Formats: sequence, structure tokens, C-alpha cells
Amino acid sequence: MLFIDKKNHIENYGSLAWHPYNYCLAVMLERYCFFLKSLRAKGDVIAECRAKNEDFELKNAYSRIYSDGTRFKSRTFFQQYLTSKEIKIKPKKNNVAGLQLADILAHPFKKYTLLQKGLLLMPEEDLFWIKIIDTAKPKLYCRNTDGCVDGYGVVLI
Repeated sequence: MLFIDKKNHIENYGSLAWHPYNYCLAVMLERYCFFLKSLRAKGDVIAECRAKNEDFELKNAYSRIYSDGTRFKSRTFFQQYLTSKEIKIKPKKNNVAGLQLADILAHPFKKYTLLQKGLLLMPEEDLFWIKIIDTAKPKLYCRNTDGCVDGYGVVLI
């Protein structure tokens, strides 16, 4: 799970700030490929469609990363682990299981991340999201054997 503080990102980088979604895509793809590398596997990338222009921008951002790499990883790195040079974008009505799961997990993990970073006080009501975290957290990517997912499976930028 990756979260970005858009306001902070723009305040810190001003006119040099990446588009928040493109920045998140680059960071997620780097971590996804590291995960695939650890499994000696290849993987596909799918996103839920938003709007025509945003989908077009996302496709272009993915293509640039696939063909040029990022500041930190070369195109060879991405091409070695990603199965396609194009991102797949599907509408919500297609009911894609992975996208549905991402929808279910996004809000609880946002709360968890903000709580861990001291940016949210523990809410008193509706603690069902903690059960979701407790169930899903052991499945998140962690590069270390200590089970730490911060910075790997859960990231706030």
C-alpha cells in the first residue's frame, strides 16, 4: 500500500514536483519489481479506470517507466520483471478481484499508516478496520525477516 501526502509533496518540491499519481506509480512499480525479484517471478500491472484523460496520463507514465526506467532503476530492471509494456486499465463494472481487494484494503491501511506516523489519533468508533489490518498485514511484502512492512509493503511519501 502506498500513500502520498499531495499537499506536502507540492509544498516541498514546488514546480519540480512530479504529478502525484505518476510519482506513486513509479514508487509502486519499483517496489513491485523488487517483490517479483525476490520470488524470481514476473508480474502484470492493472489499474481501475478513472476518467479518459487520467487513464491516458497513467498509460503514458507507465510506458515511460517501462521504456526509460526511473531515477533509481533502469528500464532493464522493469522489463525483466513486468510482463507487459502496457498497463491494463479496467472499469469497476468488470469486478476484477484484485482491484476489489485493493478497494477494501485502501482505507483501513491509510488509517493504519497515518496512525503509525503519528498523523492520526486512534479513533474511538468503528474499529473494524483494525481487524482488516490484523488479517491482511502478515500478507504484505517485507524485505526483512523481522516482519516490518513499513517502507516496503506500506509506504507514505
